Amino acid sequence: MNTTPTKVTVIAPARLHMGFIDLSGSLNRYFGSIGLALNDFETKLSLTASYRSYVNAQAPERTQQCVQQLCQKLGVSDQVHVDVQSAIPAHIGLGSGTQLALAVGMALNVFYQLDLSIRDIAHLTDRGGRSGIGIGVFEKGGLVVDGGRGKQTITPPVLVQMSVPEDWRFILLLDRRGQGLHGDGEIQAFKKLPPFSKEEAARLCYLLLMQGLPAVAEQNLDEFGAVITQLQRSVGDYFAPAQGGAFTSREVGEVMAWCSRQGAVAIGQTSWGPTGFCAVSNDQQASELVSAAKQRFKNLVNLDYVITRATNQGARIIVE
Repeated sequence: MNTTPTKVTVIAPARLHMGFIDLSGSLNRYFGSIGLALNDFETKLSLTASYRSYVNAQAPERTQQCVQQLCQKLGVSDQVHVDVQSAIPAHIGLGSGTQLALAVGMALNVFYQLDLSIRDIAHLTDRGGRSGIGIGVFEKGGLVVDGGRGKQTITPPVLVQMSVPEDWRFILLLDRRGQGLHGDGEIQAFKKLPPFSKEEAARLCYLLLMQGLPAVAEQNLDEFGAVITQLQRSVGDYFAPAQGGAFTSREVGEVMAWCSRQGAVAIGQTSWGPTGFCAVSNDQQASELVSAAKQRFKNLVNLDYVITRATNQGARIIVE
């Protein structure tokens, strides 16, 4: 006889979304994307039994709504206490909504012993409508490529999962003043954008398969970064009418261009931003580049720099 857990803790990594591959479905398969799990941003929550539905969280309304909706769909009691100890910042391109929904769903799944998969929970919470990166990094961590959406797709399948070299460092540049498009704004933006070039989608697929992914396998950051920069430039130009340029934040774009001239690679923006990112080979290079950027752009007082790395494991679930 199984013993009911008294406490379930879920720790879910943030994700860096490095871009889409085919935004118009030229082969009747839409989107497809690449991204990776981040080490230094996470959503951590614990679930225990309670005499009432109670959320102690940094984003209580969002979490409470998620708990109540999932409990109703799963047919279980919402008399639980959810304590969110840390949360990925919302709407800055790091996958906060997906990781929160999956973390709450997996906590309920384990607590009530429902035997659901992560994919089941993603479907119940309407995650993976376009990108499967958030689901993929929750499942496996590392670098993930998803296969987009076909006519029968429920959640985008993970086609590739690779470990990212431990030495590689990713510099995130956050603009405290704004948020990227999300919700209805994101939906409307996609409706207004023109068709994405079939030829460009084919070029990006070829670059990713025959240069970008082999470069990760051979731990060649320069070649991998060159592919990501090209992909980001293409997708950024496509999204420019909706977000006011290749970068949502003009200042983030300015600093990222300067970082590129200093030798950083994989220059881009995660999701709709405003967070920008670039990559360098090791921690020392990252520290030196950030120090130089802070001095060079000390007048840009609304920007925050974060040095992080990829994590090669997915969400952790601790049962007590």
